[in-house]
Amino acid sequence: MRGAREFTQVRVVHLQPIDVILEERALHDAANALLTRATWFNTLKRWALDVARRRGMRRAKVALARKLATVLHRIWADGTEFVWGKDPAAAKA
Repeated sequence: MRGAREFTQVRVVHLQPIDVILEERALHDAANALLTRATWFNTLKRWALDVARRRGMRRAKVALARKLATVLHRIWADGTEFVWGKDPAAAKA
């Protein structure tokens, strides 16, 4: 064929350290447990269930895992405490 180009298929592999993979898996497992096994409700679970209703359970688990990572990072970075309810003043009392 005139003008036909040959393309080679290149597979790009991104290697991650094993600890990063284990952290991601632990966050996903925690999100799964919070969504499917926890019987008590909190603001995180309510938010994730709203996401699940709109976008599906798989995306809700990933979104919740990312939110948990953000919460844990804030806790580790500046020592803030996580409040399970909506009113942060009630947790300090």
